[in-house]
Amino acid sequence: MPQPVKSVHESVSARLTPLDALRGFIMLVMALDHANAFVAREHPRSEMWFGGFPTYSDPLAFFTRAITHLAAPGFFWLMGSGMVLFAVSREKSGWTRGAIVRYFWIRGVILILLQVFVENPAWIWGSGGPFTFLEMPMYVGVLYALGGAMILGALMLWWDTRVLLAISAGLLLGTEIVIRNFSGDVLRFTPFTQLFLLPGNTQQFSVLYPILPWLGVTLFGIAFGKWFAQDPERAYRRALYFGVAFLALFIPLRALNGFGNIRAQVGTSWIAFLNNVKYPPSITFLLLALGIDLTLLFAFSRKVLALATRQLSPLIVFGMTPLFFYIAHLYLYGFIGRTFFPQGTGIPAMYPWWLVGLAMLYPLCWLYRRFKNSQAPNSIWRFF
Repeated sequence: MPQPVKSVHESVSARLTPLDALRGFIMLVMALDHANAFVAREHPRSEMWFGGFPTYSDPLAFFTRAITHLAAPGFFWLMGSGMVLFAVSREKSGWTRGAIVRYFWIRGVILILLQVFVENPAWIWGSGGPFTFLEMPMYVGVLYALGGAMILGALMLWWDTRVLLAISAGLLLGTEIVIRNFSGDVLRFTPFTQLFLLPGNTQQFSVLYPILPWLGVTLFGIAFGKWFAQDPERAYRRALYFGVAFLALFIPLRALNGFGNIRAQVGTSWIAFLNNVKYPPSITFLLLALGIDLTLLFAFSRKVLALATRQLSPLIVFGMTPLFFYIAHLYLYGFIGRTFFPQGTGIPAMYPWWLVGLAMLYPLCWLYRRFKNSQAPNSIWRFF
């Protein structure tokens, strides 16, 4: 007998809405980053483990980029937590562990295919180029790494929390240890090295998000997901403890300017202090970004931010439709920039267009959320 379809209200109330609120918030700042790329045409993307760091003309330019660093670590961490909560809910409805792993494998493959055939054309077209699926080198971005981390993480969903935390720490520490044995001559990399460990451009791939470092963040999220499944309130408090500890550890680790930074700080200003290696994520980068994300999550779980977790809050609507929002916002801001501002607006004039884009996306995401929640749990639409 087919299972009864839940209403939107029942689906929302059954979820941990502070997680959706955090996801919605980091999607807002991610959209700011991409509006900066498509509309302002002033998007730096060079916080690499080699080469030059980005420079900024003023604090606004730095803030516009820096606030968006909350997005990628938050996405991978939330994905890990969400995978556990999904697995727990499906086991209660009779799914086997094999069926759950198969679901995540299919969804991971879909994310990788969306990277190649949907996201990549958006970047090319929105930047003024032709609408094409083929590019050399092929861009390997966040959907690829999310998909890869989902496929591998699905195999570890039922592992002990302590083991997950140990592997997570090992992957992040190992990235820095291994990277010291490589030079910036990325043309010598094998495709495996690029796709799984070290970003860079070769004739085959342009990689920003290799799988293994970001799998470490995903496994940290899976560990947290187990805590959420056991006792959400206690997990929120743990998020605060971890968040504060991460921020406290960031300061001396960054000040020492050695291990944990991947490369030395460039310059002596406060901007240089906060300008960390993102590709691949340095330990200091993750401490700062996840420290803020986890602290925000605790804040969303308190009554003081209750408005942010109501059903019609933009944070909840966006947070419950992340993949739809992601694809739609790339084409929307790409259209705005390509059609109206091919030479760019500059950063201050971009901000109103960022808000216009969010206002246009809200009803679309609300309608999609309503449609998706009307589908059966085994519907193909649940993959999106």
